[in-house]
Amino acid sequence: MSRNRPFDVEYTIAEFNPRGSDYCLLIPVINEGARILTELGRAQKAGIHRQVDIILCDGGSTDGSMNPETLKLYGVNTLLVKRSAGKQGAQLRMGLHFALNRGYKGVLTIDGNNKDSIEDVPRFVEKLRQGYDLVQGSRFVKGGRAIHTPPARWLAVRLIHAPVTSAAARHWFTDTTNAYRAYSREYLTHPEVQPLRPVFMGYELLAYLSIRATQLGLKACEVPVTRAYPASGATPTKIKGMRGNTDLLRVLLAAARGQYNP
Repeated sequence: MSRNRPFDVEYTIAEFNPRGSDYCLLIPVINEGARILTELGRAQKAGIHRQVDIILCDGGSTDGSMNPETLKLYGVNTLLVKRSAGKQGAQLRMGLHFALNRGYKGVLTIDGNNKDSIEDVPRFVEKLRQGYDLVQGSRFVKGGRAIHTPPARWLAVRLIHAPVTSAAARHWFTDTTNAYRAYSREYLTHPEVQPLRPVFMGYELLAYLSIRATQLGLKACEVPVTRAYPASGATPTKIKGMRGNTDLLRVLLAAARGQYNP
């Protein structure tokens, strides 16, 4: 196990295999338990680990789900473990920092709570190969499926988040809170983007990267995906309660105003 190069997010690196693809899939996780192992099992069954390098971006799990020997069996390429402050944004920046240093041509991201159709990874890779810089997964375009989406979440995305993002980006997007997406190396290394800055600690990075690509004249598109919530029981999400939704709206408006632009 090694430590990263100098960077404001301190993290450790456990590489189980060398780089084996031009593309990687970053999965931010923290105490996802059986959900992440089920997701990795689905990925393995679909052969995703042979198409992209799967890199877990752990925020400090304590539930035993990040056991290296288990992860190797599921085809995980690398485990990154954050050792400093920050939430989702810091985990993603950790992953991007590692991926860019490793020389990937493109980076995919997906949540680790087993809600998304990880089997659709090839759709994102195909668009990256076609020259797109931002590929957004959407359950609301033709071919996509929204299963058991909580009504409040559906309304917030369709009536607030997507329209505001689209207006700021000057490009129509339909599923802008969805972290299932892909970025080209050209986008991530563009001098007017700079995604590794410390300002991105929470939800800021996802909102910012949704908007910035088309503002700079880069190519963006959506691909159909499935996002399935449980039919009953607790909803697996890190956005909880009034405070979580208020923070999400605050970040969205800041990104739309260009507050995170370098």
